[in-house]
Amino acid sequence: QYVREASIKGKLVLVLSAYFFEEENSEFWRSQARKTLQAALDRKLNTNVAKNILFFLGDGMGLTTLTAARILKGQLENQPGEETVMTMDTFPNVGLAKTYSVDFQVADSAATATAYLCGVKTNLNIVGVNAAGRNGVCRTQKGNEVTSILKWAKDAGKSVGIVTTTRVQHATPAGSYAHSASRTWYSDADMPDSAKTDGCTDISFQLINNTDIDVIIGGGRKYMTPTGTKDPEYPTDYFSNGERKDGRDLIKEWQNLKTGKVAHYVWNKRSFPFSSPALFEPGDLRYEEERDPSTDPSIIETTEKAIRILQKNPKGFFLLVEGGRIDQAHHAGRASMALHEAVAFDRAIAKGLELTEEHETLTVVMADHSQPLTFNGFPFRGNSILGKSPLWASDMLPYTTLMYGNGPGHKIVNGARPDIRNVDTKSKDYIQQAAVPVDTTTHSGEDVAVLARGPMAHLFQGVNEQNYIAHAMGYAACVGADLRHCEGQTTPPLVHITLEYNKNGARAVSASAALLGNFLSVLLAITVLM
Repeated sequence: QYVREASIKGKLVLVLSAYFFEEENSEFWRSQARKTLQAALDRKLNTNVAKNILFFLGDGMGLTTLTAARILKGQLENQPGEETVMTMDTFPNVGLAKTYSVDFQVADSAATATAYLCGVKTNLNIVGVNAAGRNGVCRTQKGNEVTSILKWAKDAGKSVGIVTTTRVQHATPAGSYAHSASRTWYSDADMPDSAKTDGCTDISFQLINNTDIDVIIGGGRKYMTPTGTKDPEYPTDYFSNGERKDGRDLIKEWQNLKTGKVAHYVWNKRSFPFSSPALFEPGDLRYEEERDPSTDPSIIETTEKAIRILQKNPKGFFLLVEGGRIDQAHHAGRASMALHEAVAFDRAIAKGLELTEEHETLTVVMADHSQPLTFNGFPFRGNSILGKSPLWASDMLPYTTLMYGNGPGHKIVNGARPDIRNVDTKSKDYIQQAAVPVDTTTHSGEDVAVLARGPMAHLFQGVNEQNYIAHAMGYAACVGADLRHCEGQTTPPLVHITLEYNKNGARAVSASAALLGNFLSVLLAITVLM
């Protein structure tokens, strides 16, 4: 369907454009635009109360990653790629979320998870605690805990679950159930003695004790068992052994909590059809390109299993599905691996849509933050997204279409960049070049896309603070504090004035009353001016 020709003149590589003859006809583009316009005009608002919430979180899946993954998906299907439509591309409502944390311009996954799951922005490295908490300081988390939409849904009688390609104690899933002054307190072995003395508990302990989560699928089994416990899959690997110093076996404790219910712990896909909790690795799951299909389920399979379990509840469900290794591949500078993770994530979204009904299921897709991935170089149409730019740099060396602003790929050999003319940049192990040398990429701070379909999906548009997402989902499903949607109300709730006592015993009016006072002052001023 298209022709590509290449010629080399000196040190300049010229690649003639791929020819799509129908695209040379103006009517092709006009017809396409008319269909898109009509679809938008025919769209009706879905104002139902959401019975279910499917929340897909692509960790580190910024806009550049979305675009590059779209192209890769098409090229994996032997298409040029640019015109490919991802499943998430079909969502009719799109907005942007501002990702900064209270203390940093560029946030991490813990602060962002607290925002979009709990509805409150916080500080870097803190999860499930507001910004009064301090990183690693246990005593500052007491009294500053915030609950998530998963908890709100559970309290409303819905079934709830988490699916992730990372460890289930990682920042994103932890945001749905844990309250921790440090995102890295995976087990008690990771906590300082001072934190234990002050009464804080590790994230694994909170996983089975804070909220009764119906489905738990991911990795992280070594944080659940006592020190020295041999891993069932890697019994000779010391680093896969259990880590807990308190001697507790949280997997057995979880099973005991489920007495009288159907609950089986599995660690291998051969246990299919698996139950929950299902912890398939000691730490994070394997990358999509490296997993063993006979033992390691894909994110598509785990998403399907979770939905089939949760949808048995007639009251509905909340499910968080995280494509967590998109971010980890980016941190390693491995763009190919990150994009393959994103493609698998998009296929999991397709599976979620296949198993649910749009009229009753709100589906939201977003990223928590971005990564410093750049898409550059004027590559010709149909050029491999993992390939090289046809135009060389001023140092007379080629460079890849995808690069990083910083990362482990920064290398200077004898004062020059590496010559990659004979390097297979499409390899899953290739590390993209980077402008600044760091061991692992940092995140980047631009806004991220929020895509939605289903009941009240029109709430997810415009540019909003990231913490708005939890409130919008809660409103759509009538879970949490704002139940106006299922009560047939749309007006703001009444302002409540509460009186509190300060340390001196004097009464102090709360902030809501102060705001009301300011409002009344403005009304008085307007009246006088009139």
